[in-house]
Amino acid sequence: MNRHGDKDKSLSFRSLVLTVLNARYATAAKLTLRAQTLAAALRFTSQRTVSKTHLFTSETHPYRWVMIKVYIAMVLLLPGIAFAADVSLHGFMQGNYSLGTKANPDGGDFKWGEERIQLKIDAAKEPFRLFIKTDASYDHIDEDSELELRETYIDYTASKWDLRLGRQIITWGLGDLIFINDVFPKDYEAFFSGRPLEYLKKGVDGIKIGFYPESVSFEFIAIPIFEPNNYPNANRFYMFDPMPMVTNREEKEPSATFENTEFALRAYRDIAGFDASVYFYRGYFRKPYMLPDNLNNTTKITLFYPELSVYGASLQGRMLDGVLSLEAGHYDSREDRSGTDYTVPNSQTKFLIGYQKQLWEDFTAGFQYYGEYMHDYSDYKKNQPAGLPIDKRFYQLATIRLTQFLMHQTLKLSLFSFYSPSDGDYMLNPEIKYNFSDNVWAAIGWNIFGGGEEWSQFGQLDKDDNIYLQLRYEF
Repeated sequence: MNRHGDKDKSLSFRSLVLTVLNARYATAAKLTLRAQTLAAALRFTSQRTVSKTHLFTSETHPYRWVMIKVYIAMVLLLPGIAFAADVSLHGFMQGNYSLGTKANPDGGDFKWGEERIQLKIDAAKEPFRLFIKTDASYDHIDEDSELELRETYIDYTASKWDLRLGRQIITWGLGDLIFINDVFPKDYEAFFSGRPLEYLKKGVDGIKIGFYPESVSFEFIAIPIFEPNNYPNANRFYMFDPMPMVTNREEKEPSATFENTEFALRAYRDIAGFDASVYFYRGYFRKPYMLPDNLNNTTKITLFYPELSVYGASLQGRMLDGVLSLEAGHYDSREDRSGTDYTVPNSQTKFLIGYQKQLWEDFTAGFQYYGEYMHDYSDYKKNQPAGLPIDKRFYQLATIRLTQFLMHQTLKLSLFSFYSPSDGDYMLNPEIKYNFSDNVWAAIGWNIFGGGEEWSQFGQLDKDDNIYLQLRYEF
């Protein structure tokens, strides 16, 4: 881990930190300057050069300048709202470091190493609300500073409906780190490298509308700009690659057109004391799949995102002095409903049974059993090329979460574990967290992977065990 980054980048990061700290103590009359600073930061972000196409980094993205202007307009609205509204400014400063127990593929020792500061601005004046959550960070491994808009949206609330426009983090479903109807993007590198759990979720740029009639409530979401999952960096993590010698690769995300816009709908209500929901999603798999130019003599691989529809339901309520959770979803792989195309995943049916209960004072145990059944399995096996791994027809996964609070709930001991009875692999995550005060806490934990095959979900991470440290001051 290189602790001597580029001088200009370090100065840039310190400047961002000072800007955010000054904002913490700003009055409403000074918020105009803060808005101008954030608008300039948006311009800074839009000029960054990275290899992956992104809303703020791609010069050719059709919605790029439209959305940037929307976000800048939101920021510039802040001073006007601030004079006649309730405004709150909160955030944190954080250090996050993750040391691998074995050297990384690139020879480095650290999976993660950064300092970060976050600012949250919440301004409300009925019927409007403006929310901005932005992070400034410096990554010691890549020696790079970054400004990231985690969330930036404006709300409008009426008596029977509401609307949210902008970048937002959406969470559906009932699973604890198992996602069936939560089809929105995740950052698995953040999860596997020991970052705080909030960084597992990624924001999407879109619109959410809620309708609240008497009997059933509805939530409708439209996402015009596709956002994929983020997976561990190949320089920092050992990950299975079926064609490691083919380095000529191109990633193709769905273009930002009305035809490719993702749509999602949730309807929910109370049924006999249970929270019941039904879900629908039409969009794309967020994991990329490989399309070789020639299977027998591959010189180029195109990474693409197949079309997907999801139909699901969930039910949650109290039972036997605990909380029972049931969830299911059918994944309709629209590009391969026959199951004969080896480059596209087959349709699947997924389900989850979960139960959580407090066994004694300040001790809670949660258990989950998850399964996914692959349809057209005989066609899948028949068409899978020789030499590529073959998935099981019925995949199973079990989880346990144990949590004990001590010392007037200032000390938290926790253990989360995954184990797959079908694949035989596992992940263990013991963690200790201590609150020094209402504003300062620290956590240390260990991510342990193993079992299974070199291509299974956790077996491929067998060399990626890491010990992480999180330090945070909240204001």
